[in-house]
Amino acid sequence: MTHAIVVFVLLLFIGAPVAVVMAMSGLAGGFALGGERMLGIIADRMFSGVSGFLLIAVPYFIFTAELMNQGGLTHKLIAFNNALFGRVRGSLSHVNISVSVFFAGLTGAAVTDTVAIGKIMIPEMKKQGYDAEYAAAVTACSSIIGPIIPPSVVMVVYATLLRDISVIDLFAGGIIPGLIMALALLGVSFFLAWKRNYPKQAPTPFKAAIVAFLVALPAMVVPLIILGGILSGLTTITEASGFAAVYAIVIGVVFYRNLTWRKIWDSLVTTVRFSGVVFFLLATSAVLGWFVTRSGIARDAASMITTVSDAAFVQLMLVCLLLIVIGTVMDVLPALVVIAPVLVPAMIQLGFDPLHFAILMIVVLNISNVTPPVGMTLMTAARIAEVPYEKAIIASLPFYVSFLAVIVLLAAFPALSTWIPSLL
Repeated sequence: MTHAIVVFVLLLFIGAPVAVVMAMSGLAGGFALGGERMLGIIADRMFSGVSGFLLIAVPYFIFTAELMNQGGLTHKLIAFNNALFGRVRGSLSHVNISVSVFFAGLTGAAVTDTVAIGKIMIPEMKKQGYDAEYAAAVTACSSIIGPIIPPSVVMVVYATLLRDISVIDLFAGGIIPGLIMALALLGVSFFLAWKRNYPKQAPTPFKAAIVAFLVALPAMVVPLIILGGILSGLTTITEASGFAAVYAIVIGVVFYRNLTWRKIWDSLVTTVRFSGVVFFLLATSAVLGWFVTRSGIARDAASMITTVSDAAFVQLMLVCLLLIVIGTVMDVLPALVVIAPVLVPAMIQLGFDPLHFAILMIVVLNISNVTPPVGMTLMTAARIAEVPYEKAIIASLPFYVSFLAVIVLLAAFPALSTWIPSLL
C-alpha cells in the first residue's frame, strides 16, 4: 500500500494527468501485492472498466446536449423563463437559475450549462445593470444543478464505478436534491435582488408567454423522453439516451430549422473529445479500484472514521468536509473516480445507505465546480463576464453558503434522496 501512496502523491505533486496518476499508482500497488504476476491483470482491469453496456449512454447524453445547444435551445428556454419572471425584481438573475433547471434535464454537465447559458445571460445582465461578477457567480452556481437533476453523466460514471447501485436509482434520487438546490439559489437571488435594487422588466403579455411556451415545448420534452422511458421501464438507459439524440436531431432540423450538417458535425467532434476523456479516466480508475479492493484500504478508512466519532451525522459531515477539500484541487469526475472506490465501501461498512451517500457525494463534489482554486464553472463564467476570478469568488459566497445548508439538510434527512427511488 505504501508503494501506491508514494507513487500517487509524487505524480500528483509533479502535475501528471489524473488518469496517469491512477494507472501508475494502481500498477505500483499491484506489483507490491504480488510481483510480476499481478501486472497481467492491469490490462484486463482497464478493459473491464470501459466495457460496460451502460457506458454507451455517456456519449449519447453528451451528443444530445451538444445538439440542443447548437440548435439554439438556450434562447427558447430563456424566452420562456423570462415570461415567467420578467415582472419580478432581479428577474434576469431568477431566469438564469430557472433556465439551468430546465437545461439540467438536457446536458448532465455543469460546464456545458455555464457556456450555453452564460454566453447569452451574462452580457444581457451586464447591459441591464447587474454587477458583472454577480452575473458570473449566479451563472456558475446555478449550472452545477445540471449533473444532479437527471440525466447526469456523473451518475452514469458513478454507477459504473460502484455497481451496487443502479443508475435508475441515482437518477430518481437526484430529482429532489436538485430542486432543493434550485430553491436555495432562488432564495438568495430574491434577497440580493431586493437588497441591491436590481432591475425588473415589463410584464410579458399572456399571448406572448403562451407563444414562448409552445416554442420551447419540443425541447422541454427531451427530459420527459429520457426519464419517462427509463423510470417506466419501457427503455434502458442506453436506449433512452440514443432515442433522445435522434429526437434532438429531428426537432433541430425540422422544427427549429437551425441545426445544420456543420453543427451536427461539430457536436460529434465535441462528443468524441469529451467521451475520450471520460473513458480514459474510467479505464485507469478500474486499476486503482482493483488495488483498493485487494489492499483493504476501504476497511482501514472505515476504522479511521469511527475513531473520530461514533455519531453517524458527525461521520457524514467529516466525510463531506473531506470531499470539499478534495474538490478544491480536483475536478468532479477525476475526484469521483479517485475517491469513490475508497470511501463508498467504507461508508457502507459503517451502515450508511448506499444510495443516500451516493447522492450526497455527487452533490458535494459538484459544488467543487465553484470552489476555488479549481472551480471550473466559476472560472469559465468569470472569463465570459470578463471579470477577475477573485471577484467572481467573492460574489459567489452567498450562493456557496446556501449550498452548504443544502448539504447539511441532505445529510440529516436521507429520505430526500431515497424517497422517489423507493416508490419505484
